[in-house]
Amino acid sequence: MPSLVSRYATPLITGLFLVSLVSGIALFFHVGGAAFHGMHEWLSMVLIVPFALHIWKNWKPMTAYLKRMPMALSLALSVVAAAVFFLPTGGEAGRGGPPQFRLAQTVLSATPATAAPLFGMSEPDFVAGLKDAGLVATGTGQTLRDMATAAGKTDAELAATLLQFGS
Repeated sequence: MPSLVSRYATPLITGLFLVSLVSGIALFFHVGGAAFHGMHEWLSMVLIVPFALHIWKNWKPMTAYLKRMPMALSLALSVVAAAVFFLPTGGEAGRGGPPQFRLAQTVLSATPATAAPLFGMSEPDFVAGLKDAGLVATGTGQTLRDMATAAGKTDAELAATLLQFGS
């Protein structure tokens, strides 16, 4: 086992790091979508094994690194850089993820009067379609999401209902 670790830990880390690097850059620039997303997630998980083997193989040099300021400073900076992504981004406007998810959330939060034209329908026809799907407005200004919640439906069920209007 030790010779196997010696021969393959570093080369596997190098190869998987390069895959992670390329897929990460592609994801950053929104190129390749689903293929790069799955590749990046799964192969980053696989990278854990050769990383652990590499640390095991190089334990003595690693302990020497851990005793010095550059390693402590690098690890601290890495933790701070990662922690920045957990900071709030300014309320509701900063939430919601990718633009297509924010758009969907905006539509689900619209009133029937606002949403009807998005589906090429008049408000009365749109409301009738909602009623046929079991969604009934109990007051003016009620959002589609409020109607779905009152009917015991999830956002996903509401979205599926709305997509039928576009067919």
